[in-house]
Amino acid sequence: MERFLLRLDPFLSLLARTLMATLFVMAGMDVAMDFAKFSARLEADGLSGYLTGPVFWFLIGTGLLLIIGAWTRLVALAMAAFTLASGIIDYGEFARATDMVMLLKNIALTGGYLYVALHGPGRWSVDALFGRAG
Repeated sequence: MERFLLRLDPFLSLLARTLMATLFVMAGMDVAMDFAKFSARLEADGLSGYLTGPVFWFLIGTGLLLIIGAWTRLVALAMAAFTLASGIIDYGEFARATDMVMLLKNIALTGGYLYVALHGPGRWSVDALFGRAG
């Protein structure tokens, strides 16, 4: 079994990065569809609406960088911090069951991003191409 999984490692690493990054890319596309709505949501959470643009670029940029495996460790750390912080900000009403589930989802994703930061992008990545995957 170990040998089989080792043979699949490049593909599974790429698949895992893509699946984890899809959340960020889709969220960025959602922001792009209605900047005003997202800005209002930020303000409802006590943050400045001026963060809409930077958040949009962060979501799209980190998502795409993770997919291609460029600066993967740094990108994954940034995604972990963002995911944990946004989970705490957005889902802080623990009395609501859905908030608790969504926060736990963010915590689990944070663990996944930290795993990528620790273990790197795998062989099918820009980092590996330039000798930065190790």
